[in-house]
Amino acid sequence: MKLLSLIALAVLPLAAQADILIGQTAGFTGPVAASVTETTEGAKLYLDSINAAGGINGQTVKLVSMDDKFDPPTAAANAQKLITADNVLALFLTRGTPHNQAIIPLLASHHVPLIAPSSGASLLHFPVNPWVFNVRATYQREAERAIRHLSLIGIERIGIVQVDDSFGADAVIGANNGLAAVNKTAAFSAKFDRAKPDFKVAAQSAVSSNAQAILFLGSGKAVADGIAAIRAAGSKAQIVTLSNNAAQGFVKELGENARGVIVTQVFPYERSKASKIVTEAAQMAQAKGKGDITPAMMEGYAAAKVLVEGLRRAGANPTRQKLRDALEGMRKVDIGGLEVSFSPTDHTGLDYTDLSMVGTDGKFMR
Repeated sequence: MKLLSLIALAVLPLAAQADILIGQTAGFTGPVAASVTETTEGAKLYLDSINAAGGINGQTVKLVSMDDKFDPPTAAANAQKLITADNVLALFLTRGTPHNQAIIPLLASHHVPLIAPSSGASLLHFPVNPWVFNVRATYQREAERAIRHLSLIGIERIGIVQVDDSFGADAVIGANNGLAAVNKTAAFSAKFDRAKPDFKVAAQSAVSSNAQAILFLGSGKAVADGIAAIRAAGSKAQIVTLSNNAAQGFVKELGENARGVIVTQVFPYERSKASKIVTEAAQMAQAKGKGDITPAMMEGYAAAKVLVEGLRRAGANPTRQKLRDALEGMRKVDIGGLEVSFSPTDHTGLDYTDLSMVGTDGKFMR
């Protein structure tokens, strides 16, 4: 009996040291692979530092990532597996508007929080979903800001190219709000299929409308291919796209068309020494030999800081409900010069927006 008791006592501490499992489904292959990889690297910078320091209440945080190839049904299937088979405590950094739209029904049915979805879709913000906690501004706010900026610098003819899915439909609302605010209408509007993009119509419209600027609402390689088609048709319009393309991998996909492309941003400038969160991330990246921080990495890093703060507040034995309640109780939490707040009536967290341009060195500048 004594031997069995000693064995039981020896096992107890091991059980207490179980990993905290956090699930992620995103397009690690496919058209958004570059930005997904960078965002995840940013999150791991912070999570690795927390684990190296002993974890949270003695438990390490393990990110369980699955590749959905940027396919919404696969994203939903992956989320189902992560929730029911892997028993993750929360979902995290899920990528894509229609993808998150497919995942949302699982949250309430399984009472699992989704933290920092890598999407600015308004449907994740309004109406407030009790299980979704955003750590970035909406695409509509970004698109409206971009249009206002173009108008401010004297551009009159602004065209819109959008992917024909829920992301494009959402973001174009912000673009149209921006145009209405400056008493303008789009010089042209063109849609393209997400699965099989074709940019002939968009390229022709860009030239025939004599557009001075084009707001390109799409993701990754599709946007790069679309810009190439527009340039090949002869248009020299200023190109603007949203923060879902704020990755160094996207710049590489642009190739010779990268210089001068404007990309909206939802986090502070990644080379700003005045920003505490940027300095932290840069130092960690340097220590791990990761090179320069990118905007996409900043999104992941900030998201991980919010996740960890929620886990700490959830206590020594976190549950999905305890984590949800802990996050909703966060008020003006400083994550490095940025304050994150949630409440029962507001799950946006951050509403920061800015603009950047790809410089001659192939890096974003502001």
